[in-house]
Amino acid sequence: MTFRSSPIPPGVLTVGAVSFTVLAWASAFVSIRSAGSAYSPGALALGRLLAASLVLAVLLLVRRQGLPPREAWRGILISGVVWFCGYTVALNWGERLVDAGTASLLVNTGPILMALLAARLLGEALPPRLLAGMAVSFAGAVVVGLSMSSGEGGTTSVLGVVLCLLAAVAYATGVIAQKPALSYGTPLQVTAYSCLTGAVVCLPFAGQLATELPKAPLSATLNMVYLGVVPTALAFTTWTYALARMPAGRLGATTYAVPAIVVLLSWALLGEVPAWLTLLGGVLCLAGVAVSRYGPRPAGKPAVSDTRLPAGRTSGRT
Repeated sequence: MTFRSSPIPPGVLTVGAVSFTVLAWASAFVSIRSAGSAYSPGALALGRLLAASLVLAVLLLVRRQGLPPREAWRGILISGVVWFCGYTVALNWGERLVDAGTASLLVNTGPILMALLAARLLGEALPPRLLAGMAVSFAGAVVVGLSMSSGEGGTTSVLGVVLCLLAAVAYATGVIAQKPALSYGTPLQVTAYSCLTGAVVCLPFAGQLATELPKAPLSATLNMVYLGVVPTALAFTTWTYALARMPAGRLGATTYAVPAIVVLLSWALLGEVPAWLTLLGGVLCLAGVAVSRYGPRPAGKPAVSDTRLPAGRTSGRT
């Protein structure tokens, strides 16, 4: 999708795109928590991906973009299976067991895992600061797990934490798979066909979706459609727009606001506030990400981040 010329200053449009993306991704955690009361994890994932695929297919037709080159398909298929399908199902399941704020805090360990995979698979640098950040975030995840398992039904809560961490791994793996694909296909092509691949892989849940859809309240179904249209389809477009106009590392740092927004939204809409120990663990998770991403810049050299993508290319979240 392209944005036509506008009398609004480009800087204002960029800020608006970033703000929309962060808010949309944060709202996804709350919508998943709400819709998850009526839809099982697989059915919710399939419904979300079908709605997103429909929107993205329309965008492909409007932009007249056909199939991506053959070289892009390996990354598209891996991303579709692991990220769009695996991440979505794992997160949906995890949010049935932990609150939306805790889920968002755990998933935000993804950038560290992304950098580790980039070092192993793409040959990117693995500096000491990144290793330190990984240690801090791991400690935070342990604190979150202990806080969630300290009360009644602790085993179930631990499972929820594990599922959210698996979602973070799937997210990081999907971004690493998409990065080479973006060298051949456009961001819209890679995103649309990855989403369609995820929807196809989720088709075994079609029976559950068909069974649950007539019984689900309208609010849950609207949340499912919202997840597909706004956080999955539209937010990817605004993310790409902003990424083409500001450094990827600086833009990526804006996503650290997602957990805080999720906590506020879940408190306002769902009445959920994580315990203080859970919040402490979440702060450690985010502190680890910050430590791994920021360091002193060599004089006269541009800032480089292991997880940045070139301008005009895109990665994605919930």
